[in-house]
Amino acid sequence: MSKVLIIEDEVAIADLEKDYLELSGFEVEIENDGNRGLARALSEEFDMYILDLMLPGVDGFEICKRIREAKNTPILMVSAKKDDIDKIRGLGLGADDYITKPFSPSELVARVKAHLSRYERLINSNVKDNDIIEIRGLKIDKTARRVWVNEEEKQFTTKEFDLLAFLAQNPNRVFTKEELFSEIWDLESVGDIATVTVHIKKIREKIEFNTAKPQYIETIWGVGYRFKV
Repeated sequence: MSKVLIIEDEVAIADLEKDYLELSGFEVEIENDGNRGLARALSEEFDMYILDLMLPGVDGFEICKRIREAKNTPILMVSAKKDDIDKIRGLGLGADDYITKPFSPSELVARVKAHLSRYERLINSNVKDNDIIEIRGLKIDKTARRVWVNEEEKQFTTKEFDLLAFLAQNPNRVFTKEELFSEIWDLESVGDIATVTVHIKKIREKIEFNTAKPQYIETIWGVGYRFKV
């Protein structure tokens, strides 16, 4: 049974999220304070975090950052803030998804299931040893899930690595944002494809010498992205 930690200061919302998730077979714990939530997130093992942004004590952005420094566990951010800048900041700190209040509880459950399903497939996959992609100074070890640029190792979040590896193993093929979102996030009818743009930007910052003139991931204006070889 997958174990989820909800860090949410609005008790009614946290209880509603818990009820729906438990009906879907999840084990759920709740913390209403940022400090206690962060302490439990770092000291205990959970399969997913549902994280509100506006919290007493430590805010959701800082909690997301601290979790991501220690773990690759999926993080779903929840907020009443609809501004794109908040979504971009949250995704940039390593969140896997962002949902805006008010939302349908069934949508929340669908997103949690999708992220957990993909994460479980990743950690349980039997990838052959030395499954490595090397292109012009970029080395992607799919077995160890590690990346080097000119022999310098770079740190990637789970979704950043998935997106980079998928593009690199399908070179010169143009993918739309919708196709990439469906492939990497396993969601079709829910979610924000702007997530793809944010993750491409973060990947370029790590692998490109000049992000204004990328040598690896090329933007095909009006269509999508491709990995150049």
